Amino acid sequence: MSTTKTILAIIAAAIAIILYMSYFVVDERQKALVLRFGDINRIVEEPGLYFKLPIADTVTPIDDRIIIWENNDRPVQDVASQVYIVDAITLARIKDARLFRETLGADLMQAEARVAARLDAALRQTYGRRSFDAALSSDRAAMMREIRDELRTEADLLGIEIVDVRVRRTDLSENVLEQTYRRMESERNALAQDIRSQGEASKTRMNAETDREVTVKIAEARRQSEVIRGEGDAERNRVFAEAFEQDPEFFSFYRSMQAYAKSLASQGTTMVLNPDSEFFKYFGTQQRNPEAAAPAQ
Repeated sequence: MSTTKTILAIIAAAIAIILYMSYFVVDERQKALVLRFGDINRIVEEPGLYFKLPIADTVTPIDDRIIIWENNDRPVQDVASQVYIVDAITLARIKDARLFRETLGADLMQAEARVAARLDAALRQTYGRRSFDAALSSDRAAMMREIRDELRTEADLLGIEIVDVRVRRTDLSENVLEQTYRRMESERNALAQDIRSQGEASKTRMNAETDREVTVKIAEARRQSEVIRGEGDAERNRVFAEAFEQDPEFFSFYRSMQAYAKSLASQGTTMVLNPDSEFFKYFGTQQRNPEAAAPAQ
């Protein structure tokens, strides 16, 4: 009886082991290669529970997610032989599990190495066709597309789909960076000097225009003042002429008084004139008529 139980237990264990070895589960994040004696028997791409032949079949899981490969500190040169240090990220997915198994043995590390080697070549080609300014300008998006397209050609032969390539950093090497800083400083100094020169030219032109306008306005003001002064003198002479015509004796007296005021304005004025001069006509010292002054006989 005990022998029968032992045999039944062994058979049950064997059946359990066979059943355990006969199924496998495919995760939603994976694909599965079912190999029969080392050759690909089938490819399972949908998640779920599947069965296989025990011992004869083996299952190799293949990651179906997007894989991120980082490639940092890659030296490249532009068309002027300036050295850049580039950091890039490659986004990839296993597209053809059979081809991936046949070419790379389903080894992700080997796949990363092959893609990285091709990426280096694509980076050198893309940067080598451009100048310093283009490599650091809005042309960056076009450069990343070129690198991605170059990489896809090689990756398709490995059963890998290149989803995208992104350049995270593009820096000049230390030696070239120092030279670039000096060149940029010289260019900015030259630009500043040109701006200052333009400012000085504008300043000189504006000063000249201002001086010309001032000169023109002063000349115009003087001309107008001379015209007004001439009109005033004419009006004064007209008034004097009218006054003279109305009372010539008073006008002569008024003019004599003005002459006295101007001549004797300062103290200690000395005048050497003939007493019979017309200047003293209204001064009160002119000698009377000699005939009237002579004594009667």
